[in-house]
Amino acid sequence: MKSMFTCKETCLLDKKNKCLYNKHMFELCDYSLNQKLEILADAAKYDVACTSSGVDRKGKKGFLGNARACGICHSFAADGRCISLLKILMTNHCIYDCKYCINRKSNDVPRATFTPKEICELVIEFYKRNYIEGLFLSSGVINNPAYTMERICETLLLLRTQYKFNGYIHVKSIPGAPEELLATAGYLADRISINMELPTEESLKKLAPNKSFETIMTPMGLVSDTIATHRLAIGKSARMERSNGNKYLNNSIFSNNNLKMEMKNEQLSLSDTMNTVISNGSSADKLLPNTRDKYHLKRAFAPAGQSTQMIIGATDETDFHLIQTTQKLYQTYDLKRVFYSAYIPINEDSALPSLDTAPPLLREHRLYQADWLLRFYGFQAKELLSEDRPNFNEKIDPKCDWALRHLEMFPVEVQTASYEVLLRIPGIGPKSAARIVSARRYGTLTFEHLKKIGVVLKRAHYFLTCSGKMMYHIPIEEKYILNQLITLNRSDNWQVAHQNQNRQMSLFSDFNLGGASG
Repeated sequence: MKSMFTCKETCLLDKKNKCLYNKHMFELCDYSLNQKLEILADAAKYDVACTSSGVDRKGKKGFLGNARACGICHSFAADGRCISLLKILMTNHCIYDCKYCINRKSNDVPRATFTPKEICELVIEFYKRNYIEGLFLSSGVINNPAYTMERICETLLLLRTQYKFNGYIHVKSIPGAPEELLATAGYLADRISINMELPTEESLKKLAPNKSFETIMTPMGLVSDTIATHRLAIGKSARMERSNGNKYLNNSIFSNNNLKMEMKNEQLSLSDTMNTVISNGSSADKLLPNTRDKYHLKRAFAPAGQSTQMIIGATDETDFHLIQTTQKLYQTYDLKRVFYSAYIPINEDSALPSLDTAPPLLREHRLYQADWLLRFYGFQAKELLSEDRPNFNEKIDPKCDWALRHLEMFPVEVQTASYEVLLRIPGIGPKSAARIVSARRYGTLTFEHLKKIGVVLKRAHYFLTCSGKMMYHIPIEEKYILNQLITLNRSDNWQVAHQNQNRQMSLFSDFNLGGASG
């Protein structure tokens, strides 16, 4: 029987007349561009990218787009995922058989592959229509990591040079790819990610036998060192910028006393590093030699930093283990973000949760909140959880959970408490803490003042006083306050736990979320 699709090359067909994986798999069946987009945009929904650009690159004459922080439209779907980027896979073909992945080679799913030119045309056309502000590009592994990464680099190089795209690009690197290709991607993209996938080597071996910590952590370290080198070369601090409030926090995981990363003594200059990447014989010379322009390639290396992603709920690691791993990643590799992805049961396997297991969306939400406390509130992982209490109370946020376990510290007097102590009060964030410190210089603060400043009093009033008085006469007892906070959060918790995380926002449908016409 003849296949319903024609192949670019002579490919083997299986009993269902589908192309088998072989050396030609990058150019397989002749899907239309719309069919490819439908398949590969849907296949990318499990990669997390809810973040702003992190760079401040202005527009450039003769080029399309910019990457200023305000240039990325901070639009998020109901599940919290960013939809301002064209988020696609280059291909969902993969030689690996990771047990948790919908695109694993043993799954019978529709397969498609974009050519570099098709991706470039999609980005430009969608950008011109104001659908997107940038590109998030990931991929399955075709043939081998080197081949896949080379096609990704070819795509980025075409987009930056021939198509003159100056906008934001976030690219997922392929573990195991050669260092020169990793470097090329870093110079062409704004942010580069290397997914850790799982927090322990044992879990990785169990669920992703084709991957190893060495192939993930080694390139992560190389990217970190190269970013630091470039920042030093242009006169910036070697480490990524964080919240300005962090400089007032002695206990921050980013403070000098807590940093575990030591930069190498021998640093390459920016020009030396660039020459390494674009020298004769490097992969950059092999990619589109007729269109490559060395001047346009002289860019900062991954100016928006590096990130990674961990799957939550596929294995039995505790929250304590996860946030400890997160803290070590921030300190050792200076990551800009660690993302968490609640495991969605899509494959039937004895090593995975059953298919009727609900995705741990509320747990994912709590881990993101704890991550925020690590990065901006001066908390340490060991303060939030312990071996004796290894998981968060999912009914309340981690900050309230911590406060209830340390009621001996409360209530706090807002007129005299330090900035660092104010940050530990539930309902007070970095902005409102800074406003309190500033405002109390000019007079006595009341609860009405705190409300105007931005303090969330429905949580904060249990833990603070104004001029020695609490907002209400209530007992400072853990059980009483816990019940009140659970009641307060019940509606929000229900919405998080029941959100539809399986659905990728579409460029062609608003899922009936739009208002009535007329």
